[in-house]
Amino acid sequence: MSLIRFAGKPVITMKLFALALLLFGSFWGYSQEAVELIESTLKLGISEEKEFYFGFAEGDEIVLNVEVIKGKSLGEVEVAEYPSFTKFTDYETKKLTDKKFQVSKEGIYKFRFTNKGLLGKICKIHIQRIPLNEYTKDFNSEVYWKTFYDTTYYSKNENYLVRRDTSVVNVMDQTAKVHSNGNLNGNKTTLNFNLPPNTKVWSYYIGVDQSGQEAYKNAVNDLTQLARPIVNRLTGYNPLAALALGLPNYLAVAQSGEDIDYCILTDENLRLRNSGQQYYYLKSGKIINGFSRMDNGLKDNLQMCLINDNALVGVTVMVKVTAIVISEQWGNRIVQVPRISEHREAYLKGE
Repeated sequence: MSLIRFAGKPVITMKLFALALLLFGSFWGYSQEAVELIESTLKLGISEEKEFYFGFAEGDEIVLNVEVIKGKSLGEVEVAEYPSFTKFTDYETKKLTDKKFQVSKEGIYKFRFTNKGLLGKICKIHIQRIPLNEYTKDFNSEVYWKTFYDTTYYSKNENYLVRRDTSVVNVMDQTAKVHSNGNLNGNKTTLNFNLPPNTKVWSYYIGVDQSGQEAYKNAVNDLTQLARPIVNRLTGYNPLAALALGLPNYLAVAQSGEDIDYCILTDENLRLRNSGQQYYYLKSGKIINGFSRMDNGLKDNLQMCLINDNALVGVTVMVKVTAIVISEQWGNRIVQVPRISEHREAYLKGE
């Protein structure tokens, strides 16, 4: 090693001193090389904000450039250490040139750009990191996200069904005389009926004279033989109950016999009909016997109108109405209901 002595002490020659300066200068020059993170044109709508997240190594220097190219200014620019420690905030920003921040420890930084104006804005953003040394030059700045789900519980009053009972209610079982059209007493007979509370569906049967009545008796006999388990289990079960419940139907249309016109309507529509005004009916027809399932939801003040158009012969009409009533008993209890929330957390690769 080349040494010279000055006052009895060794001194580094100029050649070695120059070499040391060269090595130090190379290291210092490298530390100033910037790594590009984002350089983009950003469009922000009215009251819109956008956020960008990047990771930085300990000792990094952040360089931020912002320039508004359309619009007066941005409402706010924020740089924050994740999750919420604000390092820099600028309001009504028109331009930021080479704004620098030192990174004291490895972590994630958020860059938030907010438009608070009533018009859209366009700006250019440029974010760089300057590594401290060669060991952090390849630091991965990409930010990853994990989703976490949290479950909490809250108490709630809940109604619940304790029991449900189905019953068959015989609403009307009546035989009415309807005079001929030439009779002085008139050829119309009206029967009133009301359905019980909690009626879900109902059905009716109209049978004229012997033919219509025999058709119903035959249906009862068939049902008793073929549907005995239901007959034994459900009190009052009959052909009309089977019809209302949508179960196999044992009723058949009679092919011969005296007929009658009928219609089923409400009190109000009966009044309109009797006064010669326009009215509406629930069901109507000309039949020897007739039957149908009904689920129109009407309960009170229903009228069964029977009209005989035979000029000489009066008829006897059997009318039956059966309702399916479903009674429910409800209770109240306190239950624990889960509430699931989710949140995301940012992390760097390797964490």
